[in-house]
Amino acid sequence: MASEPAATESPFRSVNSPGFAGLLEALDITLLVTTYQAGKLMAVRGRQGRVSTLLRSFERPMGLAVRGARELALGTRSQVWLYRNAPDIAAQLPPAGGHDACFLPRVAYVTGDIRGHEMAWVGDELWVVNTFFSCLCTLDPAYSFVPRWHPPFLAGPAPGDHCHLNGLAAADGRARYVTALGETASPEGWRPTKADGGILLDVISGAVVSRGLSMPHSPRLYGGHLWVLESGTGQLQTVEPATGRRTTVCAVPGFARGLALHGPYAFVGLSKVRETALFGGLPIAARPAELHCGIWVIDIRSGAVVELMQFEGAVEEIFAVEVLPGVRFPEVVGFQDDTARGTFITPVR
Repeated sequence: MASEPAATESPFRSVNSPGFAGLLEALDITLLVTTYQAGKLMAVRGRQGRVSTLLRSFERPMGLAVRGARELALGTRSQVWLYRNAPDIAAQLPPAGGHDACFLPRVAYVTGDIRGHEMAWVGDELWVVNTFFSCLCTLDPAYSFVPRWHPPFLAGPAPGDHCHLNGLAAADGRARYVTALGETASPEGWRPTKADGGILLDVISGAVVSRGLSMPHSPRLYGGHLWVLESGTGQLQTVEPATGRRTTVCAVPGFARGLALHGPYAFVGLSKVRETALFGGLPIAARPAELHCGIWVIDIRSGAVVELMQFEGAVEEIFAVEVLPGVRFPEVVGFQDDTARGTFITPVR
């Protein structure tokens, strides 16, 4: 396994399997990853058989959503940032011809601390999992957020994190499935039963598709299957919507959260168990010495782990993993230098 610094600005280090960078290059993708514990957005890129990780600092970055290679959204503690790709700027970045995309911040919505978790584009609207108010919401410049859906066992959106709504799967221009850590109507009511009280809900019907999950996250619709991460046991699973029956595709050595599917592969984020008050009592917490933080690549045809990237040192937690398709080496402009202040885009007249 090859080891190299993730970036010169940080003591973070990563260790990756020999084929990890080559897989990214072969698939023509970049991986976007957030870690709220370390306050970083990462762009994991492959170049000439080596991994290059770009780090950008934000306050508690969590949810990510991408629309092809042209737009990405990032949720932070009290804002949602919208970035757009500026290919003309990318062509001017050193070294010449080195970057094939440059994502610049264009719009920020101030939501307040809604503890926003996953996000997804539903048609042309960005939907956000509003965990503090136990609802799905959209964004509007006139409001902190606009509630769009709430679990039927709740009377309506209300502050207090009643069920720890966290994951969102969208398809065909509709929000389809969500995950929550409990089916409760009292503030923080999900905590006592977090080890086996998790649920997967159908947004359209409001029905509970599957119960008894251990801290589920990251539902996805892909390849004709409904996927979910059972974080408390460290498993990638498929779910039959009609029966709720779950099948384990692969067990991984970490708290599984953050899932992107591309081609025949699942890119799964793994975290260590750090907070005993939150993670105590989970099946995975019984083996803390065996847990890792990183990105595991699973061949969904066989369930085999084919590549991996493990973070060392400062990074112990991963929240979101997204695939940026058709982009091998992007720049993502942050706010720690003068780049954002000195870059201008205007319409052609």
